[in-house]
Amino acid sequence: MTDYYEVLGVSKHASADEIKRAYRRLARELHPDVNGGDRTAEERFKLVTEAYDTLSDPEKRRSYDTYGTRSPQGDPFGAGPFAPNFSDIFQTVFGGGFGGQTSSGPRRGEDIETEVRLTFEEAVFGTEKEISMKMPTTCQTCGGSGAKAGTSPKVCNQCQGAGTVRKVAQSFLGRMVTAVTCDACYGEGRVIADPCPDCRGEGRRTTERRFSIEVPAGADNGLVLRLTGRGAAAPRGGQPGSLYVHVLVAPSERFHRDGNNLLANVHVSAVQAALGAVVDFATLDGSESIEIHPGTQPNTEIRLKGRGVPILSGRGRGRGDLVLSVQVDVPGVLSVEEEALWRQLAELRGESVLDSQEHGLFSKLKSAFK
Repeated sequence: MTDYYEVLGVSKHASADEIKRAYRRLARELHPDVNGGDRTAEERFKLVTEAYDTLSDPEKRRSYDTYGTRSPQGDPFGAGPFAPNFSDIFQTVFGGGFGGQTSSGPRRGEDIETEVRLTFEEAVFGTEKEISMKMPTTCQTCGGSGAKAGTSPKVCNQCQGAGTVRKVAQSFLGRMVTAVTCDACYGEGRVIADPCPDCRGEGRRTTERRFSIEVPAGADNGLVLRLTGRGAAAPRGGQPGSLYVHVLVAPSERFHRDGNNLLANVHVSAVQAALGAVVDFATLDGSESIEIHPGTQPNTEIRLKGRGVPILSGRGRGRGDLVLSVQVDVPGVLSVEEEALWRQLAELRGESVLDSQEHGLFSKLKSAFK
């Protein structure tokens, strides 16, 4: 198996910056445009790029360190969906290619971010929300072409529709051929001689848009929903961007979320805890009768299966549990009759308690030292 760390000349503990610097150095040295088509240099360049593609991606690097591959399934180093795109990697690192060309055509629309606020119950059970926001939308006058009615965009004379132009320069590496974005058409390969008067050739205008957002059951605070094609319209007919919706969930006064489980307190009196009882508790699904067994101690947990948060689609099925913690409430103020009964109980159990006079004396002493 090829050691990618050895290929780049870095240690297995190298940082992302060290890996990138090593790749930049080797790529400039081995690129085919620098070596006049040397097959050996070209093969080494591909291997170096393959190594960088693996080690620069945290997930691929973790899998490579663990399994010796970028993915536990299959052979990801040959052709197929895992094969690295050398020109894309090189352009990402160097900001341009040696002798390559970038794709021409309309630019993609920008991605837009917004947020939606939910109540705790809406997040648990899912909901539909209406949102409204301003963003670039397709110009209705020109249909997004950017051209005046009766006209159409023309092929750029400077790049002949390629969207890029080649430039040759001498450097310490030798003769370098680079492909740069055409400054006449901005990489689109077309120019507009007679722009639309409403959008001024942009092909889009800023307007108010309304969306209906489906929030899935089980959504949690921080969830991001991606709506493909609902972002900003692209200039002059390109693909629209995506809309990213950040979900914000208001806290609940009664429930605390722990993953897909819900935690809550159920309050009972000392008598109910001692003798047992059946109490009603308002779950998110409605009222439920909870059995308190005789002798139940404070903080005893009672688990209601399937009364928690639904598991998000794609991550499993079913719901979590509702976990109730029993809180025993001791009365703070007793009537004369209640106090007599409690003292009688203490006497029967052989438990020592303060009498009413001692309690009054201790209260006065505390007040005196405050």
